[in-house]
Amino acid sequence: MVATPFVLYGAPGSGATPVHAALKLIGAPVKAIDVAPWQGEVERQKVVAINPMQQVPVLVLPSGEVMTESAAMLIWLGDRYPAAGLAPLANESARVQYLRWMSFVSAAIYSLYWIRDDPSRLALTADAKATVLDRTAERIAQCWRDMDAQLPRGCRYLLGDRLGMLDLYVTVVSRWRPGRMRFYRRAPRMAEVVRRVDAEPRLLDHWAARFPFESDWESGEA
Repeated sequence: MVATPFVLYGAPGSGATPVHAALKLIGAPVKAIDVAPWQGEVERQKVVAINPMQQVPVLVLPSGEVMTESAAMLIWLGDRYPAAGLAPLANESARVQYLRWMSFVSAAIYSLYWIRDDPSRLALTADAKATVLDRTAERIAQCWRDMDAQLPRGCRYLLGDRLGMLDLYVTVVSRWRPGRMRFYRRAPRMAEVVRRVDAEPRLLDHWAARFPFESDWESGEA
């Protein structure tokens, strides 16, 4: 009997990418539906029936229940599939910091891309838009720096010696504009980890299909 797949809405390189990576590591079947609401009304209409906020990612569970918010999806998947070892269990000491940093990346960093994707949402003039982009980029860099300073040392990954949901999340979000170069400089500890996740053998096909490493992919502000 073929298992009912998860259905994941979201464009390559979007917030759906770490969720898709997690499903691949778990070994769960998934059907990806490419949609990019930020590209205009036509794309937004593709997702409005499943998410009235017209945003991605959206994950439809095999039960038919709908989830939004990438951090929530990753946390839920980690709990739903504990054998995959991608998230600390409720009784493990790392659980506190896991929930803390998953929420931090979502609230303090990811949320700023709603503005960065379309600065006209808050700024009307060209100068104002440029200021918004500059200040949000600096805020993102500051958040990465502060996170980097507080994570445990001496581990292969962000919270220990095993690849987890937080590593997938940071690896994808750190690639978004203004690019990895500033991230590498501000967060040298995390830089080592995301490079390790970039090279994870189990995910090479996934990255190639859903977030390719093109010739200039690391470019951006330093």
